[in-house]
Amino acid sequence: MILYRNNDDLMCKIFATTLQDEVQNWFYTMPPQSIRNFYELSLVFTKEYSSYRSIKKKSDHLFDVKKNPKESLRYNVRRFKAEKARIVGCNDSIARAAFQKGLPVDHPLFRKLIMKEDLTLADYFALAEKHALWDEAHQCTFKDLKKYPTSPP
Repeated sequence: MILYRNNDDLMCKIFATTLQDEVQNWFYTMPPQSIRNFYELSLVFTKEYSSYRSIKKKSDHLFDVKKNPKESLRYNVRRFKAEKARIVGCNDSIARAAFQKGLPVDHPLFRKLIMKEDLTLADYFALAEKHALWDEAHQCTFKDLKKYPTSPP
């Protein structure tokens, strides 16, 4: 297309041949003579379809993933891993810091992570899994105690 950049009519026609499916339908449903040159066409096209492009997230986006008070640790880890998977080339050291920062300060896992500096992200997730199991076992035991009191009423 660079060879024809001074010929607006040809540029618009060549552009139309690169379109497919609903984008091609959009192009052919535009009112006749509503576009005067390729520059206008590129502006209209960009305005119409710029919201469809995916926004690339960076590693520091993970600092927005925080554990909600009523959320289980297991679900929080699952959510964090899903967000991390969406980041191409995610930096593990930033991910470790973000995961730790997303935990409440009073959470036992937070204390454990802050004390150990040589842990990998995989180590963080393994520790989180152990804590999630402990939390779930603790909750089951607590519910059982409520159902079956140890002393008579």
